[in-house]
Amino acid sequence: MKKDYYEILGLSKGASEEEIKRSFRKLAKQYHPDVNKEAGAEERFKEIGEAYAILSDPQKKQQYDQFGHAAFEAGSGGFSGFSADDIDLGSIFEEFFGGSFGGFSGFGGGSRRAHNRATKGRDTLVRLNLSFDEAVYGAKKTIELDLNEKCEDCHGEGGTGKVTCSRCKGQGVVIEQQNSFLGVIQTQTTCSSCNGKGHTFESTCSTCNGKGYNRGRKNIEITIPEGVDTGYQLRISGKGEVGQNGGPNGDIYIEFNVKSSPIFEREEEDLYINVPITITEATLGCKKEIPTLEGNVVLEIKAGTQPNSKLKLKGKGVRIPNSSRRGDLYAIINVVIPTKIDRKQKKLLESLEETKLDNSNEFKEFRRHLK
Repeated sequence: MKKDYYEILGLSKGASEEEIKRSFRKLAKQYHPDVNKEAGAEERFKEIGEAYAILSDPQKKQQYDQFGHAAFEAGSGGFSGFSADDIDLGSIFEEFFGGSFGGFSGFGGGSRRAHNRATKGRDTLVRLNLSFDEAVYGAKKTIELDLNEKCEDCHGEGGTGKVTCSRCKGQGVVIEQQNSFLGVIQTQTTCSSCNGKGHTFESTCSTCNGKGYNRGRKNIEITIPEGVDTGYQLRISGKGEVGQNGGPNGDIYIEFNVKSSPIFEREEEDLYINVPITITEATLGCKKEIPTLEGNVVLEIKAGTQPNSKLKLKGKGVRIPNSSRRGDLYAIINVVIPTKIDRKQKKLLESLEETKLDNSNEFKEFRRHLK
């Protein structure tokens, strides 16, 4: 079982960005293998780096807070395919300390290997508003996104005529020695001439200016399954940002916000509907036509039905997404007391009162406690 990322950094869930940075800086100095020679320091150092890589990224942090470690497991609803090997600890150290510690072989540190690794593109989160009907019946939508897409002119390379970088001799990094609070240590920084790739081009692509990708607007058609609700996320695989160095595209996650219905209340896959009836209908019983998601049905209300009674219509609720199962519909009986009556109705009610309608057990029990 993996440790909780917040626990690794000595934080509680909901820690601020500044608290996460401060804790990482402190622990990374404490457990760096060039400084800490105790058994287990190297593994602890890797844990700290992995925890920071997730919690410092707002999108990954949101997924982790919602799904835990399952968010990064293949086949889950999160960023599938992620692993600790995808984390460039050297780049993180470069961000904090102006260089990485080359003496430690456990991470790339901005190395050519790390910069040339095929990397999956960034995932994209889109929030989409739906009407109640679109959510329960399903719908087709077209969304517009601004995404980085592979440059077609240079096929994502960034230029033509690839040559070895003269500054770093193809290594992607420049290695130096420097004094620091840890003493004399060897540092390696990303080569500024080739940005860590180890090569440059005789001719830079004019379309993408050497980036290998272009920013463009893209229309994406999505099919929304029946039964989605607020907070439900739909994953569109491989339609996100372009990958680096031949890596796969990222994914798009559609998170829904569903508007309420004027007649139904929803609790997950179950629906509730308020059914108003008169005093006489509640007393004598009746049949009422009520709406459902699949059309009107006739509901039989038995004589003597009490206010707020809940009648269940099995299988008349919302379909569970990507399933044949449905929830239930509950009819809540609302006995409406009239506020205005005419003379005839008043006389009828007065004559009815003379028949002593208060002979039920509830009235008897109530009177028994009167002093």
